[in-house]
Amino acid sequence: MSELANTPEPPYYAVIFSSHRTDGDNGYAAMADRMVELAAQQPGFLGMESAREDLGITVSYWESPDAIRNWKQNAEHREAQRRGHEQWYSGFKVRVAKVERDYGI
Repeated sequence: MSELANTPEPPYYAVIFSSHRTDGDNGYAAMADRMVELAAQQPGFLGMESAREDLGITVSYWESPDAIRNWKQNAEHREAQRRGHEQWYSGFKVRVAKVERDYGI
């Protein structure tokens, strides 16, 4: 994704996913595209921003902690998580934060 997410006035929540990939695609690109499409359909989803070089960072924005929990439990997302643990990531971190201020141009 190359656009900045159009988020509402705070408060809202951010899930920050930082990762290092393993070598090769092994179905990663198709699954990543599907996860973006699927996340956008979830209740409480507000937007997403992503960048990848050696370190990948994806930030998804959500209305509430419940919306985040529901997304984490989505069956297709759980399968992507499983494959990520087994094949696609040599390391990752997930951080969940409450956004209290939001400004920019």
